[in-house]
Amino acid sequence: MKNLKLITAIVTVSLFIACKSSSETENQSRNTQRQRGGQPNAEQLISEMDADKDGKLSEAEVKGPLKNDFATIDTNEDGYLSKSEIENAPKPERQGGGEGRPSRG
Repeated sequence: MKNLKLITAIVTVSLFIACKSSSETENQSRNTQRQRGGQPNAEQLISEMDADKDGKLSEAEVKGPLKNDFATIDTNEDGYLSKSEIENAPKPERQGGGEGRPSRG
């Protein structure tokens, strides 16, 4: 009986660690892409901002450049941004002047 409890505890802890590790890997991948200056794609934006999980973004759900240009990006004027509207949206201009390289002085 003691062995069964010990085995159960080990399996439970192992599963917990595996699940947490998988989630951290996804977050690290997303952060790495952004650190390299890469913009998230339409699926990533929807996944991150779609609070009601309806597959599209309302103006209340978006932030940043999407919120600033919502009316321009919402080409069918239905009050939501679809994946295709986001994919066809003009790319926001970079702020901060450059690729993160130190200036030469």
